[in-house]
Amino acid sequence: MNLFKADLHIHTVLSPCGSLEMSPKVIVERALEMGLDIIGITDHNSTLQCEVVVKLAGKKGLTVLCGAEVTTKEEVHCLTFFETFEKLETFQQYLDQHLPDIPNDTEMFGHQVWVDEDENILGEESRLLISAIDQSIEEVEAMVRSLDGLFIPAHVDRGRFSLYSQLGFMPSDLKPDAVGATFRANMDEMIKSHPELKKLAILRSSDAHFPEAIGTHYTVLEMEQCNFSEIRLALHQKDGRKVKELV
Repeated sequence: MNLFKADLHIHTVLSPCGSLEMSPKVIVERALEMGLDIIGITDHNSTLQCEVVVKLAGKKGLTVLCGAEVTTKEEVHCLTFFETFEKLETFQQYLDQHLPDIPNDTEMFGHQVWVDEDENILGEESRLLISAIDQSIEEVEAMVRSLDGLFIPAHVDRGRFSLYSQLGFMPSDLKPDAVGATFRANMDEMIKSHPELKKLAILRSSDAHFPEAIGTHYTVLEMEQCNFSEIRLALHQKDGRKVKELV
């Protein structure tokens, strides 16, 4: 087995809260500087910047998980990842269908652009991406499962926009692949309050919105190779793969 450093919660220039410095080029360069092997691109309710990051990262030997940080109608933030561009496009259509038509206020929230490899603007999303979509957490999970993706409630220890802050509990029919936690989390205390977490892989990521945050917190995965199927096995602690360490 080999050890891989993964930061699976990174925003790009597309997220309204993301710095305009967070271009694919800058993200890939910074990830390599920090010694990361895997990054997850998780813009708010959009996947449109993922493919360019993959193209740039592939030239450098950096693995990219493509997806989005979805805000459910309960305002729970959930990371979602997909193995192919075809599945990613299907999920993007789902997000477009269920994102409300609330215009973005660029002065208040910032621009929502996506760019090419040379940082030229390809387009701008006019709807506010940090809005909650009109789908429940169970409906989002069901859509992710239909595409054989990964479903990970984000930063479950946070006092806002987390599974426990918004719902107070984990629904019995919810079957996440893992949960995310911030570097501030006291997971022993979290597990005491929510024993179901003991059976789940816990991930730590940077939730980077600025280049300097990328790779400051990450998860070490023990796997044979660096790919989607191996990551799934590691999250479920199968066939000798596992989450080794949180940093």
